[in-house]
Amino acid sequence: MTPDAARWIEAFLEAQAAELDAARNTLLAYGRDLKDFAGWLDRRGLGFEAAARAEIEAYLVACDAEGLSQATRARRLSAIRQLYRFAYEEGWRDDNPAQQIKGPGRARRLPKTLSLTEVDRLLEAAARPGRDTTRNTCLMQLLYATGMRVSELVSLPAAAARGNPKMLLIRGKGGKERMVPLSPPAGAALAAWLAERDAAQEAARAEGRPASAFLFPSRGKAGHLTRHRFYALIKELAVAGGVDPDKVTPHTLRHAFATHLLQGGADLRAIQTLLGHADVSTTEIYTHVLDERLRDLVLDHHPLARDEGDAG
Repeated sequence: MTPDAARWIEAFLEAQAAELDAARNTLLAYGRDLKDFAGWLDRRGLGFEAAARAEIEAYLVACDAEGLSQATRARRLSAIRQLYRFAYEEGWRDDNPAQQIKGPGRARRLPKTLSLTEVDRLLEAAARPGRDTTRNTCLMQLLYATGMRVSELVSLPAAAARGNPKMLLIRGKGGKERMVPLSPPAGAALAAWLAERDAAQEAARAEGRPASAFLFPSRGKAGHLTRHRFYALIKELAVAGGVDPDKVTPHTLRHAFATHLLQGGADLRAIQTLLGHADVSTTEIYTHVLDERLRDLVLDHHPLARDEGDAG
């Protein structure tokens, strides 16, 4: 990658972070995608400032030939579009060569989820006596009760959990805050963990160590439990609970939260708010649950859906 390309990417990412408060993981993904595109251009003797629509389309064809998924190709085009929009606004280019390019779209696959029985097994495994039982129980109860993203869960400040134990303040993508209700088991697990956590923090202060602002503190660089450690933990709990670990990730618990609420009769707009989706179209991937419920409703209650033997 050329120094000019590196400067373009650095300036773009700084603007995204400052103006849009983009999440760190989003910035890392943008950076990876744009560096790949810059390298592809460099091998052809081009830079961001000279690339035309034809080069961008050729790059996307090359990504397809590499076997990259539809979602990855769509994400890369999105990053390129945003880079050139930024360059146009900054006066680095007098056009946006990616503006009219039609993306590959995203396959709307049904999200993997877990049954109520499988969730119960995970919660039971977290509550078994052992090291970090109180913390693990709180993590699992909060994740299932709120449908939080794993990044939101592990980085929760302790201050967000104080006050009203029936509600939790979550800071999501783009710095947007939302309040989510806590189930009684989640509230109890949170209260128990706060008491244990606060006692540990007091002991740390007595030893001259600084206190942590996070609900799930860690001595690592991030200062809180990492996404990778929680990912490993949930796999361990799956094995302990007799649930196929290939089915279990933090995100499948988020899907289970949404799916089980819909199965119970919750409104799609309410699910959108609780999940922190900016657009209801993102939440609509769960409508397969509504479709099943409506089909059962018709089969159970419509007079023409009855078996002839039921007519009386």
